[in-house]
Amino acid sequence: MAKPVRAKPARSGASGPSGFTPRPLAARPGSAAKTKSGAKALRPAYGAIQPAKEKDKAAAPAPERQEVRHIGIDSNSDGQRLDNFLLKHLPGVPKSHVYRLLRSGQVRVDGGRVKADRRLSAGEQVRIPPVRMADPREPVRPPDRVLNELRESVVHEDEHYLVINKPHGISAHGGTGQLYGVIEAIRAWEKYEFIELCHRLDRDTSGVLLLAKSRQALLRAQRAFMDGTSIKRYFALLIGKWRGEDRDVDAALVKVRLGDQHHVQLDEDGKPSKSRFSPRSKYRESTLCEVEIFSGRTHQIRVHALALGHPVAGDDKYGERQYNAPLRERGLKRMFLHSHFLQLPATGDFPKLILNAPMPDELRNFLQRLQ
Repeated sequence: MAKPVRAKPARSGASGPSGFTPRPLAARPGSAAKTKSGAKALRPAYGAIQPAKEKDKAAAPAPERQEVRHIGIDSNSDGQRLDNFLLKHLPGVPKSHVYRLLRSGQVRVDGGRVKADRRLSAGEQVRIPPVRMADPREPVRPPDRVLNELRESVVHEDEHYLVINKPHGISAHGGTGQLYGVIEAIRAWEKYEFIELCHRLDRDTSGVLLLAKSRQALLRAQRAFMDGTSIKRYFALLIGKWRGEDRDVDAALVKVRLGDQHHVQLDEDGKPSKSRFSPRSKYRESTLCEVEIFSGRTHQIRVHALALGHPVAGDDKYGERQYNAPLRERGLKRMFLHSHFLQLPATGDFPKLILNAPMPDELRNFLQRLQ
């Protein structure tokens, strides 16, 4: 039976069960800047066509104007959140600017103002205002090497889902600093009329990644993740000698921005999250654990492992160089975290779905060297 652990942020100088001292994370950053009057300073919505200042009219060329678009909602978009719908139809526009368009009322559904979390219904019309976007004639196409690697990584496909054993080093989707990810690459196959990610994996995490071929299949998977009826298990090599048997970590997490990077840390006011760590193999200075997560928070396993004093081996973000360097010299060139099992319960017209992704050769071979 798992021993429950109510994880708390490590105190300065406190050490974990293996003598590892977790690196303290910085405190939550302060509030947004305000004007002298005390009101928050607002910036104009990104991409909105603004009239040029008089002194700039002659010098600056007029931006290319995009026509107002009215997009009808079909069955594949029925039930989708408006913000997610816009992000799909405004590629290259930062998420923060999409939300500014929503707050300013420039986006309308059937002529009315709506909030970002509004669920769309088939037959409705969405008005998208003129915005400046990347030239659609020059899409970023992932290299053929990546397209072929993902084709070879498919572990399951049926009428509802596509499942890959995601390689480490590629993001689930493009974003800041990433021109493309798994979803952009698979769309570049030009094989599916509808294909969407059901969940995410960190860039340096490998394993089961589920994609839906229809809106109904996507909602079925998302409900299972939200309701806690799915089962998700990972293999993680943790730094240090493990004491005892299974251990639960029940600790809320919050995402903060430190400099130009996002970090996740323990915070009682954050989102609830729970993980169960079960030792499977013990080595001289590390332990292979199977980790079951009962929530799907960003960096959950990595931060919970750090709270236990056993960071994930090879984790450059939450681990410590002094512990990762010897492992790198022995051949560990990546973070040792792999999603190996996913199960969705049967519901409606969907049967039970059980998925497995074998551990990559580079991780399996490294464990053999540890022995």
